[in-house]
Amino acid sequence: MAEQPTSGGSADLPITTNGSSQESSSLVVCFGEMLIDFVPTVGGVSLAEAPAFKKAPGGAPANVAVGIARLGGSSAFVGKVGEDEFGYMLADILKQNKVDNSGMRFDHNARTALAFVTLRSDGEREFLFFRNPSADMLLHESELDVNLIKQAKIFHYGSISLIDEPCRSTHLAAMAIAKKSGSILSYDPNLRLPLWPSADAAREGIMSIWDHADVIKISEDEISFLTGGDDPYDDSVVLKKLFHPNLKLLLVSEGSEGCRYYTKQYKGRVPGVKVKAVDTTGAGDAFVGGILSILASDIDIYQDEKRLREALLFANACGALTVTERGAIPAMPTKDAVLQLLEKVDVS
Repeated sequence: MAEQPTSGGSADLPITTNGSSQESSSLVVCFGEMLIDFVPTVGGVSLAEAPAFKKAPGGAPANVAVGIARLGGSSAFVGKVGEDEFGYMLADILKQNKVDNSGMRFDHNARTALAFVTLRSDGEREFLFFRNPSADMLLHESELDVNLIKQAKIFHYGSISLIDEPCRSTHLAAMAIAKKSGSILSYDPNLRLPLWPSADAAREGIMSIWDHADVIKISEDEISFLTGGDDPYDDSVVLKKLFHPNLKLLLVSEGSEGCRYYTKQYKGRVPGVKVKAVDTTGAGDAFVGGILSILASDIDIYQDEKRLREALLFANACGALTVTERGAIPAMPTKDAVLQLLEKVDVS
């Protein structure tokens, strides 16, 4: 059985828990890609205009795993990197951040994925990926740490691991193992259109596992994309087209404006926490890490709107702090930093 990292637990977050949770059973296992983000050393420029780049560890599922661990929660990462200097560096970064990396695998035939990402002066993000193929695409089902996955209170994943075989089949197998073991399935599609063969393939791939998830986080842009251009602010669009019968909680992240939430019983909105943004990379992942760190210890939180709203304000603060620094993993906040920020927030 895979060893879990020692951590302070997430039961002492500023949320009322139901008292039935155990730290030993609050593990969040994050599945998918981990890579190196190259971020321009100056803001507001295109990739071509950037004078230099700073390397930063990234990949949405790995970002979430680190985000949870930074907040004092228990997390693990399952995925594949290259048997190269970047791959070993990423494994070590997880270890340094108290993320269980025993589910990582190394490929000696493929390199660790690279991504160049920038926020241009017009506010649009620009991506350039190097993965042809990269190691994360080559994870085989036989390489899964089944015991680790079975321990997951929450099993979290994205959609990039659905693009290519053999990783797609491995992703589906890991989901099945987690579901059979009683895990909550958490899904953040994290749309990266340039990685898919076509827009139709992306839409079909993302929706192919939609109905399996218990918790889904999407952005406004992803609502428009998945619904064929419908108004992302229309509650009826979200509820009719994206809220499936088995879903417990659907979250819509709205950047600095906060987030919306939908359950079978109610819906609402929690405002964002205002900060001066430097780099938005990883903000959504920090938000997901924030809510999952609480959900892992208070699994029925979606049934209590007051507790859910408190948790989402905490998650919004996690996202806000992340945009104040460059890169994703380097900017993930600690619980103390989030609490200090929330002390300054007027929630009346």
